[in-house]
Amino acid sequence: MQERLQFYIDGKWVDPVAPKAIDVINPANEEPFARVSLGSRADVDKAVAAARRAFESYSRTTREERIALLEKIIAAYKGKFQAIAEAISQEMGAPLWLAKAAQAATGLGHLNEAVKILKSYKFEEMHGTTAIVKEPVGVCGFITPWNWPINQIACKVAPALAAGCTVVLKPSEVAPMNAMLFADVLHEAGVPPGVFNLVNGDGPTVGEAMSTHPGIDMMSFTGSTRAGIAVAKAAADTVKRVAQELGGKSANIVLDDADLTKAVSAGVMSMMLNSGQSCNAPSRMFVPRAKNDAAIAIAKAAAEKVKVVDPATPDAGPGTIGPVVSEVQFNKIQALIQKGIEEGATLVTGGPGRPENMNRGYYVRPTVFANVTNDMTIAREEIFGPVLTMLAYDSEDDAVAQANDTAYGLSGYVQSGNIDRARKVAARLRTGNVHLNGAGPDFGAPFGGYKQSGNGREWGEHGFEEFLEVKAVMGWAPKAA
Repeated sequence: MQERLQFYIDGKWVDPVAPKAIDVINPANEEPFARVSLGSRADVDKAVAAARRAFESYSRTTREERIALLEKIIAAYKGKFQAIAEAISQEMGAPLWLAKAAQAATGLGHLNEAVKILKSYKFEEMHGTTAIVKEPVGVCGFITPWNWPINQIACKVAPALAAGCTVVLKPSEVAPMNAMLFADVLHEAGVPPGVFNLVNGDGPTVGEAMSTHPGIDMMSFTGSTRAGIAVAKAAADTVKRVAQELGGKSANIVLDDADLTKAVSAGVMSMMLNSGQSCNAPSRMFVPRAKNDAAIAIAKAAAEKVKVVDPATPDAGPGTIGPVVSEVQFNKIQALIQKGIEEGATLVTGGPGRPENMNRGYYVRPTVFANVTNDMTIAREEIFGPVLTMLAYDSEDDAVAQANDTAYGLSGYVQSGNIDRARKVAARLRTGNVHLNGAGPDFGAPFGGYKQSGNGREWGEHGFEEFLEVKAVMGWAPKAA
């Protein structure tokens, strides 16, 4: 049993103001493997005070000083890469291959991207005689989720530090161990005291204290739409900046000129990755009605190739998934699978209950529903598990209309044998991201959504600029005589 009962505040590991420990559960066996403390408003006050003190000097550091610091962080991160991957696997259930190849790797990707942007970013530009100056926004409060934990920590912390901001982080209490290791990385790299602070805790206590805190200038939240709304309301009284990356119910449109076998098979595998626990997962697959039966057969075969494994399985690789993160999530997913059956969708494969030969752990059977209509619960709600819904469409216009008929707008996917046609469909999707013909993520591209998928952008230069204020200095250049 690991114990990490302290918080990282003002450059030191310190005891919480009032001790209150909780177990961290391994979803593969439902047993506790670590203990952390839950913080309070008093702990947040200490962290914010440290961040405010540090901001006075850190915000005035040079570009070169911050580049050097980030490069030290990258070196320290590489030294703890294996430990971070193992922690993520234990606390949220990603198979080790995925924890290394994607989960831990994304943290390194965002750190590298922040250095790249910082080296060439223009913090000052002239418009006539006026200087437009970009300055750090201030003390930033970050609330991060459990599904891609170090990805979401790094894609906020790296650009914030690059911009000259200071940070108070509340990672998910469900998967906090990777965040503790990340704090170790920053400490080892010599991040000045108070520049980065970590307080573990739950949303209603620590999250609320951060969102309402007058000493925090910006809140960046990633998680459910419901919780994002609560953060925005709590932050309103202090008129702080709020950036949100929320839920999704992303459409994957397979056009009638696509390679059906390739498109459907890849869509199934993309949906099942990370046990379906991705906000941008292609969870609604739209197929031409004339090819519906063929698409269903392809999806069935693809889903039945997905193997559910213990995350610690050493020789597991792509095509394997682990458990979902918790009993709460397991029960929610099971209820939604049952709802799909009750509302008349065709259960193609998978279904309720654990996979065969697994009697403990939060394992979900890779599930495909077909003949779904867009008014069914499983087409409207974010399931956040390895569950694909397949919907038929009659025309390209019908596919686009159904795809956009959702409260969400995070990502979209288009498969076509004609790239120009795919681009035209992408232009009609009301989403912040669109992936054409299997294109993967891009660390330099903005990540974020339309509608109830949020109002912020992360990743790349757009994510960097979330942490900057814009100042106009008139008369910077004297007028010519």
